[in-house]
Amino acid sequence: MTMKKQELIHLHGLLAQVQNHYEEQTGQDVEHDRYTTLGVQPTSIHKSKTEHKEAVFALARGITSEMTAEETEPVSAAAD
Repeated sequence: MTMKKQELIHLHGLLAQVQNHYEEQTGQDVEHDRYTTLGVQPTSIHKSKTEHKEAVFALARGITSEMTAEETEPVSAAAD
């Protein structure tokens, strides 16, 4: 089963919200050079389904890479 263009655009928008929330919570920017290079935003409804799909994957990779990097950083033994 494949996603329809409208579904991809919706997912794209949700991922953008996840990115914004993550950045607000951590104070860190998500690095996503590939996503930025594509120039496809959730509001770019004129872009093709394929372009949105590529943007979704690029944004998801950027978010997960940032979370993985944060997870592997050493944690202080001191209590908060």
